[in-house]
Amino acid sequence: MAETLSRGPVTGTATKAPAKKKPFILDLYSTAVGKKYVMAITGLIGLGFVITHMIGNLKMYLGVITEGDGERAYDIDIYGEFLRELAVPLLPRTYLLWGLRLVLIGAVALHIHAAIGLTSINRHARAVKYQSARDYQIANFASRSMRWTGSIVAIFILWHLADLTWGFVLPDHVVGAAYYNIDQSLSRIPVALLYIVGNVALGIHLFHGVWSLFQSLGWNNPRFNAWRRYIAVGSAALIVAGNVSFPIAVMAGVVEYDPTAVTHPVGEESE
Repeated sequence: MAETLSRGPVTGTATKAPAKKKPFILDLYSTAVGKKYVMAITGLIGLGFVITHMIGNLKMYLGVITEGDGERAYDIDIYGEFLRELAVPLLPRTYLLWGLRLVLIGAVALHIHAAIGLTSINRHARAVKYQSARDYQIANFASRSMRWTGSIVAIFILWHLADLTWGFVLPDHVVGAAYYNIDQSLSRIPVALLYIVGNVALGIHLFHGVWSLFQSLGWNNPRFNAWRRYIAVGSAALIVAGNVSFPIAVMAGVVEYDPTAVTHPVGEESE
């Protein structure tokens, strides 16, 4: 009689196929630490742009200068043309400028996305939030103000672009005539006040952002906290003072477009 073979009980359990591993960068970005790194790095990019932009705008106070060929033009307009000519003839006109703009737009988008993601992570975290050894009052005020100042700054940036870059909200906007456009825009009292409020919010946001980025990047040490404060306060105060001076100067008549002072006044045929 043939021996009957019987199968023993199945002891194994069915398993799912292992999930596909995310690339390291995306895996890091999905964590709170990764988002803090992104916010710090994109914040540094934004800070660099804001400082450079302010320094360029300070050329408005240099007024009219005479070039080597005898042409008279506002210095800030010459600076604007210099930016449009960056890397020419290696690259076509305005290509590098637009490349820098796209980098900045990407940095701002990532900064906002990381901030929203970090807020969501914090809301789902334990009831007693983590508190490090850094100054609690500064960190607590930052957590309560950064979202509001960040929102105000985002709205202000959109207005600034629509006003002086694209000209959507400035009826007399002239491409390439920075001095004229600034005078026309900031001569409107509500717009001048908007610029002041927007830049004050920017200063508050930058103060807490600069202070926090040292913590996010691991560059914090109790011995250097005083320097961290000096850098945060100094950079924010410098930017606010410089940017707020522009609407005040226009409203006070310090900055006023004079068509007789330049060789090619706004309104003449231009390229």
